[in-house]
Amino acid sequence: MTQRPEFEFVTAAACRDARVDNCPEVALNVPGVVALRDSERPDTIVTMTSAQWARLTDGVKAGEFDVIA
Repeated sequence: MTQRPEFEFVTAAACRDARVDNCPEVALNVPGVVALRDSERPDTIVTMTSAQWARLTDGVKAGEFDVIA
C-alpha cells in the first residue's frame, strides 16, 4: 500500500472564525502537490499538481465556477 504524504492543511482567514464551520482546507507543504479537503470530511483528500491548481484558481477568479442561486 502506498503511504499518503503528511499534508499540513490550512484554511482561509475567514474560516478561522469559530462561528464558521465547514470550510475548504488546502495543503501546499508537499513539493509539486496541492491537496484539498473539506473540514467536515477530513479523510477525503483530493490532490493535484501545482499547474492544475493554478488553472483551477484562475478559473475561480474569472468567475467560471460562480454558483447562481
